[in-house]
Amino acid sequence: STVSANLSAALSNRGLRILQIGCDPKHDSTRLLLRGRKITTALDYMRNVNPPDYRAEDILSHGYGGVGCVEAGGPKPGVGCAGRGIISTFELLGQFRLKEQYDITLYDVLGDVVCGGFAVPIRSEYADTIFIVTSGEFMSL
Repeated sequence: STVSANLSAALSNRGLRILQIGCDPKHDSTRLLLRGRKITTALDYMRNVNPPDYRAEDILSHGYGGVGCVEAGGPKPGVGCAGRGIISTFELLGQFRLKEQYDITLYDVLGDVVCGGFAVPIRSEYADTIFIVTSGEFMSL
């Protein structure tokens, strides 16, 4: 998350419009960009708001350098499927057409990918160019 946030900040300093999507159930990917502020996760939002009332600005915050920040969120550890949460979040973001408003979208995916749901950003309809920065964990390789 630190690498992703710093990369987002550096790219925004170059004048690019950046969207960072945190795909970790801990939902802490964008905290550095937001100066420690926690934001509503997409999954919490979908649990508490009726679909006709969905608005992008309710889950999109802007941090350092105007970086757009979204956190997918996830279930409590050991309960539910975090990978499915990623898929649900991307479906919601697709409705808002957020990616079209940015030059680059960064997906901060946890290093020890445990299921196919976390691989969603790698699928071609979400990511055009993939850069992999590993955490040093064997599983991330």
